[in-house]
Amino acid sequence: MASVAVLDYGMGNLRSVAKALEHVAPKARVTLAADARAVAAADRVVFPGQGAMKGCMQALMRDELRAAVLRAARERPFLGICLGLQALYERSEEGGNVAGLGLLPGEVRLFAGAVDAHGARLKVPHMGWNSVQQVRAHPLWEGIADDARFYFVHSYYADCASAPETVGVTDYGPRFTSAAAYGNIFAVQFHPEKSQRAGLRLLQNFMAWDGRTEKC
Repeated sequence: MASVAVLDYGMGNLRSVAKALEHVAPKARVTLAADARAVAAADRVVFPGQGAMKGCMQALMRDELRAAVLRAARERPFLGICLGLQALYERSEEGGNVAGLGLLPGEVRLFAGAVDAHGARLKVPHMGWNSVQQVRAHPLWEGIADDARFYFVHSYYADCASAPETVGVTDYGPRFTSAAAYGNIFAVQFHPEKSQRAGLRLLQNFMAWDGRTEKC
């Protein structure tokens, strides 16, 4: 039986992610993983979260959890969601230039003074439905239309829309990375568990993914 660990480091509504995974993969074993052993035992890992980068990084330092996450990100299908995307980058402005895991090159910045095409100031946090333009093909986009809409809630964004790791971009004042991929890692700024059909299809694709980007 396939198993997936939803990383539990004390931040975010993890049960909604777990329930969505159970829905798209009813035969899989879905667990909330709060320690390194539980992360290591899973076939694939989901790193979700809502909250602050500094608190996230501090939480990962307990019980060798950081090392287990880094190992999983090198070896198994790995999905980051919201803060779980931002934590993969080198650093974030949130909390005073906090260092991230450094798995992806780039920085996370605050939506500061963002305006729309007409010059009107945009609300922060960026909250609600927005489209994602697929800028590079990936197995997790299978069956999902380009410019499909997903649900976002965030005040900080990955400022690396032109990076080769970026596979999806969204406009909210600046154009930002809303999906990134590198090897067996796929990460999104939006919440697939709250994004209805498109989000559930992405989770279903993740549960079927072998961690490779090439088709055999």
